[in-house]
Amino acid sequence: MEIQQRASHDIQPLIEQRADPFIYRHSDGYYYFVASVPEYDRIEIRRAQNLEELVTSTPLVIWRKRETGILSANIWAPELHFIDDKWYVYFAAAHTTETNEGLFDHRMYVLENENDNPLEGSWMERGPVRTEWESFALDATTFEHNGSRYYVWAQKDPNIGGNSNLYISKMSNPWTLTGSQTMISMPEYDWEIIGYKVNEGAAFLRKGNRVFLSYSASATDFNYCMGLLEADADADLLDATSWRKSQTAVLSTDESISMYGPGHNSFTVSEDDEETLFVFHARTYKNIIGDPLYDPNRHTFVTALLWTADGRPDFRSSVEALARSFQ
Repeated sequence: MEIQQRASHDIQPLIEQRADPFIYRHSDGYYYFVASVPEYDRIEIRRAQNLEELVTSTPLVIWRKRETGILSANIWAPELHFIDDKWYVYFAAAHTTETNEGLFDHRMYVLENENDNPLEGSWMERGPVRTEWESFALDATTFEHNGSRYYVWAQKDPNIGGNSNLYISKMSNPWTLTGSQTMISMPEYDWEIIGYKVNEGAAFLRKGNRVFLSYSASATDFNYCMGLLEADADADLLDATSWRKSQTAVLSTDESISMYGPGHNSFTVSEDDEETLFVFHARTYKNIIGDPLYDPNRHTFVTALLWTADGRPDFRSSVEALARSFQ
């Protein structure tokens, strides 16, 4: 697929044509990278000992979509996690590329690999992650906090208008939810409902006595943007009132640096473990022909995450610093 040409002054991606990027630095010293591919037909992993080498690292395809039925269409947003000495890939898949009343039919799935190296060994389908009701669901992430494992995802509630809200639950194992499932955010502000009413793509981060969930909102064109939830680190994360939500977008299109529709981020760490790195996708042009979901030029960007004076992630300043580095 053709990569859109960029002017020399534009913000520059690390990896081109990879959306929904997830980078994990493991104890073996390698960075592991997974993302949605433009064809939406497979899951691939690449690894390298530094971020720059990820660009030229050869991806290994670990799983391909089925020809028909479930798991046969629109393979989206894989994440790679190492849990209890095993590797897991979380992703969403549908059985058709068609929509029903504007919604796809995605459900959430898990792959498991017991090998020390996720580029070796076999991947087992652990099946779907079951939630309290059957509906459009995607963009799962998982994290451990204060001795419990949590799962956060986006799903359509049949009784709530819009495309997706954010939910959280504890897990009894890496593919099974347990206990209550709590909605912690729904699209409500003007910047969250442009084109579609969307909250999706959550990513977990902890700093000091607070935890954060960044997420993405609105349509996947230049209106795509990011919001932020935060809670006290010792709060009950399953209590919706524990979470405080940004009233304005924390990152959005910036035409001055040719960055359009930033979102669906993850976090990783620098090689010396001293800095948190902010990983996200965006386009470098505004106008798209056809459905934005099938435009291949959402690219992966990585920059050091800066912080505000009051201890919150400062996404805008982080991206502005990245842009200055290319001037």
